[in-house]
Amino acid sequence: MTKAQSHLLRRGRCSEPGRLYLLTTVTCQRKPLFQNFHHARLVVRQLRQSEQEQACRSLAWVLMPDHLHWLIELNAVTLDTLMRRFKSRSSFALHKAGVEHDPVWQSGYQDRALRREESVVHVARYIVANPLRAGLVSNVRDYPHWDAVWL
Repeated sequence: MTKAQSHLLRRGRCSEPGRLYLLTTVTCQRKPLFQNFHHARLVVRQLRQSEQEQACRSLAWVLMPDHLHWLIELNAVTLDTLMRRFKSRSSFALHKAGVEHDPVWQSGYQDRALRREESVVHVARYIVANPLRAGLVSNVRDYPHWDAVWL
């Protein structure tokens, strides 16, 4: 989707507290900023901050070199608020650490509300298996930037 069409991602978007969402966002120009371990951990800290603020409950996530997949249960904020805060804080942390890539994140994000009949564990397994499918590791346990509540 071109930048001129990115507003179409928002069409029909709703935020329902208690609902499960799979969120995906990518770095600007797909730059692999998170190949750097320290930079990746700064972003992970901001994922955890969102949960500490009770904006969401993280069920599973994986931070790839140039994008994030995040399975959440939304609490009393909107998806837009959650993602705006996360991207803002993570960008600030990265810039403070010396990352000169500006902006860090591509505008917008993709969200998919999970249907009740979908297996949440199946979606979580799909998320954490991303490093395997990308050929980054031969065992998901060897990839340092993921988590799931079922561990």
